Formats: sequence, structure tokens, C-alpha cells
Amino acid sequence: MTGQFEASVEIDRPVERVFAYLADGRNDPDFSPRVQRITRTPDGPTALGTVFRSTVKDAGMKTAREFRVTGFDPPYLIRWTEQSRNLVTAEGGYDLESLPGGRTRVRIFNTLEGHGFGKLLVGLALKAARKDAPDFGRRIKAAAEASLTN
Repeated sequence: MTGQFEASVEIDRPVERVFAYLADGRNDPDFSPRVQRITRTPDGPTALGTVFRSTVKDAGMKTAREFRVTGFDPPYLIRWTEQSRNLVTAEGGYDLESLPGGRTRVRIFNTLEGHGFGKLLVGLALKAARKDAPDFGRRIKAAAEASLTN
């Protein structure tokens, strides 16, 4: 079983700055409390093929995650695919749109897929992710605006 969740939010910062902030996955702990640790390989700016390795905590369980950047079109598109072998994996991305007044609309989405026993768990994961999606968008907005002061 697979399913998708998404959120959209408008951020009071220019698209180039929001893109740079989101492209650096090391900022994920700023808005995703489940991410406990994250690193980027190779060193240097994020680009097509960059890998982010993280430790996340979901439903009380810690798991190691590895995501590869599979689409990168500054300042409008970022895509990723999970490379790790977990019960539930994700692929998704950000779509950014420049708005008048130096604002940016961000759409984040993830498709979750269950593997093995995870096929039974993915429905619960999707339900939780969909319920949290509006708050997740608000956390991205708050973190980006706080980090990217005018």
C-alpha cells in the first residue's frame, strides 16, 4: 500500500532564500521534531545526488534514514527518494513558487510505501502524517522566517 500527504504554506521570504534553506536538509530538525540528527554527503552545497543520512524517531522507535536528492532545479524544485530499507519509506519533494512582495509558496509532499510488515503500518503512518500536515507546513514557515531574517 502507498499513499501521499502534502501541505502548502506561504513564507514571507524570497524564493531563492527559501529554496537555499530547504535544500540544506540539515535544517530539517528546525521544523521536524522527529529528526534527531542529520548529515550531508558530500560536503558542500546540495546538488543532484547529494545524500542526507538521518536518525529519526517515529512512534517511539529510532530508525536510520538515507535520502538521495533525485531532482534539483533551483529555486523551484527539490525531489528526494529514500534509499534506506525501512518498513515504511518515503519519496517526495518541495515545489516553490515566487509570489508578489518577496513571498514564496511552498508545497511539500511525500509518498509513503510499506514494505513487508510495513504494508500493515503504512496506513497508520499516512493517517498521522496527513493529520500533522497543516502543522508541518506552519512549522516550516516559522522556521524559515526565523532563520531567514530580513
